[in-house]
Amino acid sequence: MTVPKVLPHRAHRHCRVPAARETLESSKGRYTAMVLTRSSVVTAALEAAVRAPSPHNTQPWIFELAPDTIDVVLDESRVLGACDPEGREARLACGAALLNLRLAIAAAGRVTDTEFLPERERPSLLARVTIGPRHRPTMTERRLAAAIPRRYSNRRPFSEQPVPRGVRTAVSEAARAEGARLILPAEAGSLEATARLVRRADHLQGLDDDFQEELRAWTRQEAEDDGVPAFAGGPRSAGGLLPGRYVRESGAPRVFEQDPLVAVLTMPNDAPMSQLRAGCAMQRVLLTATDAGLSASFYSQPIEIAPVRAELRDLLGGTEHPQTVFRLGYGYPGVKTPRRPIEAVTRDRREVRR
Repeated sequence: MTVPKVLPHRAHRHCRVPAARETLESSKGRYTAMVLTRSSVVTAALEAAVRAPSPHNTQPWIFELAPDTIDVVLDESRVLGACDPEGREARLACGAALLNLRLAIAAAGRVTDTEFLPERERPSLLARVTIGPRHRPTMTERRLAAAIPRRYSNRRPFSEQPVPRGVRTAVSEAARAEGARLILPAEAGSLEATARLVRRADHLQGLDDDFQEELRAWTRQEAEDDGVPAFAGGPRSAGGLLPGRYVRESGAPRVFEQDPLVAVLTMPNDAPMSQLRAGCAMQRVLLTATDAGLSASFYSQPIEIAPVRAELRDLLGGTEHPQTVFRLGYGYPGVKTPRRPIEAVTRDRREVRR
């Protein structure tokens, strides 16, 4: 299997992903959000953006539309109070949506210019994407954009087939292309210790009534536009290093892989912009893995409990800040979680300014 080469972006400067600033001819005149979403480029970008992963499938994003621009806004009403009170995982989710936007626009043959945190007085406005002139998509942009609708969290057991060295290198390069680092604890001799932290955090959350109530509130018996439906959960574990989270109550327990490829994504600092950029890196890793035929599922428990997160940081060397934990491997077919329609997550930027 050929793994696409991950091409690095040009260096960020003043919180920007630099690119040409020319505008499209279609920017003349008056627009509403509904008119803008009828643009094939914008529609494709929004459809891609909403496929990003998010904690409990809360989808904590709003997209504000104006001529040639899409603003990515944190929907603070969807930040989880028990497991994500500081909104760090919500910002990661918005960063993943942002990367999907960029890739979909690039694959459609347009340049993008991304500005992070463009308005200091409005911290919920996380990024502004400006659509620029035409360009020729790279092979990597095409392949990663094509992987967006195929990516989903697979909470079922993976096979014991090892992930080849070339694929491990590709996902590490994908993280690096967005300014992050991907640590594979098995290669550092710390897999058992990392798994112990995941299990301890999972145990602590099992004792937390507020967390359990929140988890139940976002676990659906039937498919809805958000939350994790029961059919997308994993089976009860009959053994393995790592615990589950969205466990189906029915069905026989199954043995999970005994040697999972666990990955920890880290950033040099832990500021909100770093969390947003970590979300971009996380999604680039996940899409690179999807393109290589891998599945992934999250183990966010040690990130969601601050003392355990600090222990994980120390375990990994104490210099970088862990942002998310997930496992990669060759999974059996799973199911996607639903998403809210575009109309529910878009609004006209002019209406916000009034």
